[in-house]
Amino acid sequence: MRQVALVTGASRGIGSAIAAQLAREGYSVCINYHQNREAAQALAERLQSQGCSVMTAAADVAVRAEVEAMVRSVEKALGPVTLLVNNAGISSQEQFQDLSDAAWERYFAVNVTGARNAILAALPHMLSEKSGCIVNLSSIWGLRGASCEVAYACTKAALIGLTRSLAAELAPSGIRINAVAPGCIETDMLRTLGEETCRALAEETPLGRLGTAEDVAQAVAFLASPKASFITGQILTADGGFTL
Repeated sequence: MRQVALVTGASRGIGSAIAAQLAREGYSVCINYHQNREAAQALAERLQSQGCSVMTAAADVAVRAEVEAMVRSVEKALGPVTLLVNNAGISSQEQFQDLSDAAWERYFAVNVTGARNAILAALPHMLSEKSGCIVNLSSIWGLRGASCEVAYACTKAALIGLTRSLAAELAPSGIRINAVAPGCIETDMLRTLGEETCRALAEETPLGRLGTAEDVAQAVAFLASPKASFITGQILTADGGFTL
């Protein structure tokens, strides 16, 4: 059976690394993006030049109709989705009392409802086949909280609840669902905090460095692989010991 992966928010950062890792491991991969078409296309072309089977698809994961249309397009081009990686997410730093209603709602729409929308779209085939794998991207801030990132931390905690609860519900159908909780990963998102903060976070990490997007991609690939066939409902921290 062809292994087909849909990675949401895959045009850059961690999502891009996940898409590349899975493609190189033999998955046919759909690189989802919302607005950054050029980056998504550049990644696809680079992977295609390496002999990988990939496609791109635009969709705002917060809009269920767009996600459903994307999954149908993947099915037509590559085949039914056997691995769903819910990576799409947004974040920013601001004090709780300064967060607008619209911003709060957008956080949950993208980070939580986006995962729900993608799961609902991919699930029917998985249920019919009694197999499939879902990996959600949470965060260590969803495990321990983060000052000035309350909304983000709330959404990532919600993904942990979704992962554990849905894993129990889907296990009898042979579908596994796990999550990766990255720590301080060197991406554009983290660099916006400034060089001094990034240096402090690296020093606070027991392994003495920031993580890379590839570190997270390897964790996702492991959870998706047959090596993790008896693992479901788990939250794998990839944080260099930050949450010890």
